[in-house]
Amino acid sequence: MVSLHPFAAVRPDPAIAQSVAAVPYDVVTTEEARSCIDKNPLSFLRVSRPDAELPGLSPHDPRIYEHARSTFQNLQDGRLMIRDDSPSLYLYRVQADGGTFTGLIACVDAEDYLSGLIRRHELTQYEKEEDRTRHIDTVNAQTGLVFLVYRDPACIADSIKELIEGEPECEVTNRNGARHQVFRIRNPDQIQRLQALFRVVSALYIADGHHRAAAAVNVALKRQGEGRSSPEATKFMAVLFAHHQVMIHGYSRLVTDLGGLSMPAFLERVAKKFILQPCSGDPLPTAEGPEDRSICMYLSNRWYSLTPRRRETEPVAALDVSVLQEHLLRSILGISDPRKDRRLHYHGGVHSFHDLEQMVDSGQFAIAFAMRPVSIETVMTIADRKGIMPPKSTWFEPKLLSGLLVHTLDD
Repeated sequence: MVSLHPFAAVRPDPAIAQSVAAVPYDVVTTEEARSCIDKNPLSFLRVSRPDAELPGLSPHDPRIYEHARSTFQNLQDGRLMIRDDSPSLYLYRVQADGGTFTGLIACVDAEDYLSGLIRRHELTQYEKEEDRTRHIDTVNAQTGLVFLVYRDPACIADSIKELIEGEPECEVTNRNGARHQVFRIRNPDQIQRLQALFRVVSALYIADGHHRAAAAVNVALKRQGEGRSSPEATKFMAVLFAHHQVMIHGYSRLVTDLGGLSMPAFLERVAKKFILQPCSGDPLPTAEGPEDRSICMYLSNRWYSLTPRRRETEPVAALDVSVLQEHLLRSILGISDPRKDRRLHYHGGVHSFHDLEQMVDSGQFAIAFAMRPVSIETVMTIADRKGIMPPKSTWFEPKLLSGLLVHTLDD
């Protein structure tokens, strides 16, 4: 049984929400964040990426996190961001070319993460997890949403959408033209109804935000151990989408070189592991299925389809990204650690094959692999079995903005 909790969010004054809203901290480099802040001093990246404003310091220097805390406090003191007067639930609606997505924002229990009611499908990296742990603890707030998915046989999503009425509390448009709207639910009867609907949900699945979730739980445990916990510190802020209301795109791979192999030698070794066939046009199927698996490879102005000669049956091993990693990237190109190897790069989201062709043809990369999307059912099934997918297996949409809602850890 999943428990949802209302909270009094700190939100930007609607008049400046467009300026405050920012991309998530982990999709920009320090330099990109600094450029955004230079162009827009109200950007929430000043809070979520404080290292961008202190280039002379190590990114792990305590002064980095203190700067984030001070900046967030200044936004509140100046009434640029304001705390709601009562605990509420919130609706987050994104209207984009890919459709309309409506999620419910609430707090969930850290204990549900620890007990396995909130399930993950990826591992976290220690350095990134530690960074967010220190950020949350110092700022005394969770500044980014954890993206959760739930199975929805009871049509909960329809009940959520029915609650949207009137004008949004705030509305912003991102650089791609998508409209992001926040609606507030403060009626106690409506809040209780939503809480009751989710009591029949047996599990939640982390789609995006594994590091944010783990860090929030770290802070909850840390404060409990230090005797300075509070009810709000035992929860973390999340947005919940029904499983049929999200989109997953593939995460393509690009490699800088062929590991010292000539192209004929490389193709010869690949052909021992895969049925190798030239193809043309847009060769990638739209979804990953259990049959006719193939990976698309671009090399020397030509696309090839790669069908593995050995068919895996275990769910994680059978993923295209797992097959590619084990039978080509590791065994042929020597890329044993896909998290750290600098020869391997990732390209996620909606993109054309022409994008990959250009990156290889420019000489920046030697080879590209276009990956099919994994189905949401596959993700949930693997998480149910406590399986861990390879890094960069999924690119979930909608992509959400930071700074529109903040959950503080004081009561």
